[in-house]
Amino acid sequence: QLHLVESGGGLVRPGGSLKLTCTAPDLALGDYAIGWFRQVPGKERERLVCINARGRSTDYADSALGRFTISRDNTENMAWLQLNSLSLADTAVYYCAGRKTDSYCSRSPQWFDVWGQGTQVTVSS
Repeated sequence: QLHLVESGGGLVRPGGSLKLTCTAPDLALGDYAIGWFRQVPGKERERLVCINARGRSTDYADSALGRFTISRDNTENMAWLQLNSLSLADTAVYYCAGRKTDSYCSRSPQWFDVWGQGTQVTVSS
């Protein structure tokens, strides 16, 4: 089954940083637009940012703009989400998602057709 794999989550103090990684054991990530989302129990999945397949276009949600940075290296078949200036409100499970397309990203989670299992980010003092 095609899927993505996230890593890099963990426990961090307020104001700290983490770098999340998204890899693809079974597919060529360079063919996919990649998005990052997060979710806390009882709430809807929140879109953070998306980058198109060639890495030339990004679309950030207001909650991520200025603190989070998406990047990718198609030769390494990897994408990353750098999280800076983390606060307690950033505690969530973070997911990467993909859609095989050359087009610009959609903001809807339903647009993505392959997901990872998520990685927990906990911000606590």
